[in-house]
Amino acid sequence: MIDRIGWLRAAVLGANDGLVSTASLIVGVAASSVASGEILVAGSAGLVAGAMSMAAGEYVSVSSQSDTEQADLARERRELAEDPAAEREELAGIYVARGLDPALALEVADQLMATDALGAHARDELGISEFTTARPIQAALTSAATFSAGAALPLLVAAVAPFGLVVYLVFGASLVFLAALGALGAKVGGAAIPRATARVAFWGAAAMAVTAGIGHLVGKAV
Repeated sequence: MIDRIGWLRAAVLGANDGLVSTASLIVGVAASSVASGEILVAGSAGLVAGAMSMAAGEYVSVSSQSDTEQADLARERRELAEDPAAEREELAGIYVARGLDPALALEVADQLMATDALGAHARDELGISEFTTARPIQAALTSAATFSAGAALPLLVAAVAPFGLVVYLVFGASLVFLAALGALGAKVGGAAIPRATARVAFWGAAAMAVTAGIGHLVGKAV
């Protein structure tokens, strides 16, 4: 359950990022009074570039985490082979710090190490489990997919909107989408939905307003 909630929260954040960045790009380009075809080209390029950037960044980041985890596990495996008694005491000490009495802590450590010593130390000493272990490819694909899903929404609105209304329709529709994502993220995280929704919508509107203003000024200048 915790694992699913974590991935859902990450998916909401990825979609939110794709929505805000692509909507801001489309609004900014549209405000410069370019042709509708150029708006769609810019939005599509933003979607692809953003998704690739998210995937690459997530892959590199999570790969570094995975390398660290593997190094920690290798060190723990070596320490277990060289001095299992010290590792038993170390594991028991962790349980004592969590509230168990020393005798019970040693008994728990013995039982856990009898079945899976490395797993027990990985989970309780290093904080590594099957739910939290780094998965670079999965993280990269998830980031790219959620970013693309969010970015596709304003791009679709821009594709069907009348040319003169692109800025207004993309702006309004994106705010609705952002509010929905904010509410979903708040519900998943157990936060206050109205405040989270207002916060996401405010910053999304600010980003689109700034890029629209810049696009309008640049369009006039050129």
